Amino acid sequence: MLTSFRSTGEKIESCPDIVDGTWINLVAPTPEEQELVIQQLGILPEFLRYPLDEEETSRVEKDEGQVLITIKIPDPRHEGEYVRYETIPLGIILTHDRVVTVCLKEPPFFGTISEIKDAHRILEDRNRFVLHIFLRTANHYLRHLRLIDRLTNEYETELHRSVRNKELIKLLNLEKSLVYFNTSLKANDIVMARLQSGRYMPISEENEEILEDAQIENQQAIEMAKIYSDILSGMMDAYASVISNNLNIVMKFLTAATIVLMFPNLIASIYGMNVSLPFQSSPHAFLFTMLFAFLLSGLVAYIFVKKRMF
Repeated sequence: MLTSFRSTGEKIESCPDIVDGTWINLVAPTPEEQELVIQQLGILPEFLRYPLDEEETSRVEKDEGQVLITIKIPDPRHEGEYVRYETIPLGIILTHDRVVTVCLKEPPFFGTISEIKDAHRILEDRNRFVLHIFLRTANHYLRHLRLIDRLTNEYETELHRSVRNKELIKLLNLEKSLVYFNTSLKANDIVMARLQSGRYMPISEENEEILEDAQIENQQAIEMAKIYSDILSGMMDAYASVISNNLNIVMKFLTAATIVLMFPNLIASIYGMNVSLPFQSSPHAFLFTMLFAFLLSGLVAYIFVKKRMF
C-alpha cells in the first residue's frame, strides 16, 4: 500500500500525488508500487528491499546522496490466548526533498504523528520528522513493556492457583518477547548515537533536544526490558523448581504408600501357598493373619509419618 502525505498550512493530510516535500509511506508494497517509487523518486532499489526483510537489523547507510535508516519496531502477534511480541524493521529513506518510510506492517504510531504540536512543521524539516519517529518508537516500546508487565502479573496470579502448562507457555512467550525487545532497543540506540554525530544528517540545536528525548526514552525502555526479563527468568526458574519439588513429593508419597501396602500383600501371598502353615487348623487363623499384617503396615506407616514421608 502506498500513501502520500503533505503539509497544508497547519495540518498533515494525505494527497493523491507524489510532489515535492511529501512523506511517502509504503506498507508491504507490491512490486508495482516499488517500481513506481523507484522511477518517480530515483530511490535506490536496495534501500526499498532491505526494510522488507524481517531479519534486517537496525543500521544507517548513506549512498548516492540518499540515507537509509533502519530501526526495529514492536510487532505484537496474538495467537488465541497467547500473546507474543517480535520486532520488524522500519526503513526511513531520506532524499534531498522527500521522506520515504517502508515497513511490512503499518506502524501504529504513524496515526498519532498528526497530533504532535505544530505537526505541519515536521514535514518541513525531514530531520525533525526522523527524530520524531525515533521518539514515537521508544514510547511505543514503553507502552508494550507496561502491557507485558501487567500480563506477567496476571499469569503469575493464575499460576498461584494452579500450575498449568498453559500459563507457563504464556510466560515463556513473554520471556522470548523481552529478548527481542532488548536486542532491538540496543540496536536502535546505536543508530541514534551514529545520527548524533551529524555525519548522515545535520542536527540543529532544536532537533538535538528531540534526539536527546528519544535517547532517554529508549534507554528507559532498555532498562525496563532488562528488569522485566530478569524478573520473568527468575519466575520461570522458580516455577520449574516448584514443579520438580511437587513431583518429588508425589513420588515420595507413592513410594511410602507402596511400602505400607506391601506387608498385607506379602503375608497374604505367603499364607496363600499350598503347604503346611502355622495356625492353619485354627478357626481364627485368618483374623490373626490380617491383624498381624495390618499391625506391620501400621507400624511402618507410623515410622514414615514421624519421618515426614507422608
